[in-house]
Amino acid sequence: MRGLSNHQLSCCVNTLLQTLSATWELGEILDKWQASAVRDEWRNVPLQLKRVLSTMKSDTPRPAHHRAFLHSLDSNRIRLGTQHDADEVFLSILNLLHHQMDDKHLALEIQNLYKISVETCVQCLDCCSVQTLNTYLLSLPLHVKEDHDSLEGCLTSFFEHQELRGIDCCFCAQCEKKTPSKKGVKLRSLPPILSVHLKRFRNSNGDTRKLDCRITFPETIDFSETVKEAFSSDFNQNDCKYTLHAVVVHSGYASFGHYTAYVRQRGSQRWYYADDSHVHQASWEKVQSSYGGNHSSGTAYMLMYRRDSKEAVQQPQLSG
Repeated sequence: MRGLSNHQLSCCVNTLLQTLSATWELGEILDKWQASAVRDEWRNVPLQLKRVLSTMKSDTPRPAHHRAFLHSLDSNRIRLGTQHDADEVFLSILNLLHHQMDDKHLALEIQNLYKISVETCVQCLDCCSVQTLNTYLLSLPLHVKEDHDSLEGCLTSFFEHQELRGIDCCFCAQCEKKTPSKKGVKLRSLPPILSVHLKRFRNSNGDTRKLDCRITFPETIDFSETVKEAFSSDFNQNDCKYTLHAVVVHSGYASFGHYTAYVRQRGSQRWYYADDSHVHQASWEKVQSSYGGNHSSGTAYMLMYRRDSKEAVQQPQLSG
């Protein structure tokens, strides 16, 4: 693994690049893209990402050159020298890939790599009519509790039905007015790569603070056991087992912080810790130290899970 130098507060982008590099499926799709008709190469994010991911594969101890990618983001309003939110930058990169690639078939392949199809149902509590909307997410935003929590607990809370009353009432077409309602989300399909956003930042009266509370997460998870009741009636996937392959870690406070990453190497399945230009091997126990609960240590902010495949089954045993 190659590190990435911190250039004008680029630790957020550096960390995301390490997770994207560990998501080898993305690199394989970009490698198929010819990019021959690209204009303004300097500001084309997918082209610069393709190049930097290729550079990161080379077997040399020196940090990979990635300033061209940083400047392509800067030209697309993801500014250098600015503190960023990792999940927002991740979604922005995916959006830029989708819109700036001239091969729309490959652009759709990348979107489908992360696409979580969901069904949102809103039931009026006055007339019991139901409105259903099918849509998708590219990252699963999970609210966290301020005391001890777990990924499984966050998922359960996300898919629980919520009552909407008062200012949160929804418009009912049947009643022709805003009425109290019950809202629920169901899973229609899960993607090959599942991105999970642990929402550790709270905004209250214009002030943002970070929650350093402990949130545990497993190295492997089976959604057919964890949230089976959240599957919609047309959910027909058999493979619901996922293995963690990257963790985005945030240390510091809401106003100022630093991002690092734990990533699993594809071949050896060993964990590595990437802190800008410094990369070294780590253990599953070190990854678990990002659960949180300690103000002096970094806390997991994003989790990347890969759906198990035949290739994954043939890999060596998991760490720990």
